[in-house]
Amino acid sequence: MNSNDYQIHFDCGFSILRAAAFNKIDLSKIFSNKSKFLFDYTEIGLEIQKIITYLEKNTGEYIDDINLMIDSSKMKSIGISMSKIIDQSQLQNEDIQFLVQEAKQQILKYYNDQNVIHIIINNYKINDIDYDYLPQDIKSNFISLDMLFICIPKETVDNFKNLFHKFDISINQITCSSYAKAMNYKDNFPLYKNISFIDVGFNKTSVITFFNNKIISLDILLIGGNHITKDISKILKINLEQAENYKINFNKCDFFLNDKDFSLELLQKIIIARTEEIVEMCMQSIKSNLNRIDQHKIIITGEGSKILNIQSKDKTALFKDVVFLEETTKDICLSGFKLGMGLNKQEVAVVPKIPIKQGFFEKLFHFFR
Repeated sequence: MNSNDYQIHFDCGFSILRAAAFNKIDLSKIFSNKSKFLFDYTEIGLEIQKIITYLEKNTGEYIDDINLMIDSSKMKSIGISMSKIIDQSQLQNEDIQFLVQEAKQQILKYYNDQNVIHIIINNYKINDIDYDYLPQDIKSNFISLDMLFICIPKETVDNFKNLFHKFDISINQITCSSYAKAMNYKDNFPLYKNISFIDVGFNKTSVITFFNNKIISLDILLIGGNHITKDISKILKINLEQAENYKINFNKCDFFLNDKDFSLELLQKIIIARTEEIVEMCMQSIKSNLNRIDQHKIIITGEGSKILNIQSKDKTALFKDVVFLEETTKDICLSGFKLGMGLNKQEVAVVPKIPIKQGFFEKLFHFFR
């Protein structure tokens, strides 16, 4: 195990890389850095090298392992229920382990191209009574678990492992970025038990919905901020880099004053059409998992959400009673750090929590406390 004083969390988005070093003893000591906008993903190696060099210089430590935060347009969330007859015996950790492992084997059997990244137990049904967490010292003749598995393609995971291996860096723990952020940011809204997080990325949008403080779905929509850029590029017949600049500056009239042949009205129509599509798809996802969405808080994050936030301030606002959450590199990486510390008692640890020495069952089921 790495004996360094700093723990590194690397968020590898498709358009921007972010990383932060957290001091394990003094959490006020944090160093963070991010890459430039990646129009060409072939530059990712160079940008990783720049970030690693920056963190090593500021921490005074050689980095040989990291914790990786990633998302994928091909990742999946899979709900599954498993049950077991106990025969009126004392419920043991081994009974829960058996059901979790059985469920995991079923997932890997039918989705053999996926890696299980997170396992969340949303409900324990013991003797026909529902529990949020496993009660202590209880006898049972029947137990059922409702679980949610979050999976990322093996190909994606292997590509990043190989990429960091080129820098002699190993990967300790992998987390789903959008899930980690939702779990972290949810603490900022303690009054809301029903809340959805819309994370607008480059080529995909994640919609994570909580009901009664439990995550009930993680939907992946194959649309993101880059689709707006591509629309602008195609219709206006300009390259993608110029289209991206037009997109992020479309509310700044002075930006287009020198181009007499440019139609700001046409640009706005292109952007509005695609953002309305993104919003509608997100709302459909949320509604499909809830009976009603009134009194349901919606939080929008992600690099691709900036254009939606700009439009919400325009007279043709698409959103009402929605919070656009500004994120920093530290915020994003802190989400991975906090999740890695095992603060979510509903989640089964897929790998041992590195900073803490624990017994086998505590490592696998750190919520038994």
